[in-house]
Amino acid sequence: MTGHSETDTETETTFYKAPPTTVSQNQGSFRTYFNFPGRLHPDHDDHGYGPLATVVESVLDPDTLISMHPHRNDEIVSWVPAGVMRHNDRQGNRLLTDPEHLLVMNSGRGFWHEERTLDSDPPLRMLQIFVRPHGLDLEAQIQHGPMPDSDVGEWRHLFGPDGGDAPFFVRNEVDFFDVRLEAGSTVDLPRVDGVDTRERDTYLYVFDGALEAGETRFDEREQGLFVGDDGLTLTATEDTTAVAFSIDPDAAITRQGTIGR
Repeated sequence: MTGHSETDTETETTFYKAPPTTVSQNQGSFRTYFNFPGRLHPDHDDHGYGPLATVVESVLDPDTLISMHPHRNDEIVSWVPAGVMRHNDRQGNRLLTDPEHLLVMNSGRGFWHEERTLDSDPPLRMLQIFVRPHGLDLEAQIQHGPMPDSDVGEWRHLFGPDGGDAPFFVRNEVDFFDVRLEAGSTVDLPRVDGVDTRERDTYLYVFDGALEAGETRFDEREQGLFVGDDGLTLTATEDTTAVAFSIDPDAAITRQGTIGR
């Protein structure tokens, strides 16, 4: 993955941009595209950025089965803005995740699940987010439920560290937001209430549409790492859906996850 950096002189924010990832797997009706936030920073020797290991865009055609498989020591979040993802696991859960519901698997010491779409389902395009927990072999559990209402033009806080204000949690210092923007509208990078912004950096992924940060354009599937946020404003050049992660890059992490090593 290659990228370039720019500095916004008004906000003193350094950011690194990368094009859509070229790291992918094509299994026919199931395609995955692996985004590694740590690769954006030229002085960083880890594919992850602190506790955020990787962000995987997954595309499943109707009538596709990802058979039962294990995860361990990963915090796995499924964000589904388009389509339906059906989850079954060995604990007896049969869950449907769609644009109104979020799924978090805190896999801990071990968790088995499968994913599928039915022939009658629409095509599925989603993000699966892999967070490195702060400790090994924690209790395995699952969270699933409706997401808060989404207001156009405002960041929606969906998950954060255990014990925080977000409706869902992961066991490390990462907060996740999504936003829908209309063409011509603006929004600042999200901030977490009560958290010193000097301790956080932001990873941005444009799911669809396009936006600008300063004079730099980010198109669909492009990504940016913003270091030293001091109020940088994003401007949508067309209707856009984007996600952002507020990350403590110095948080204690494990590197034993099935995927998020």
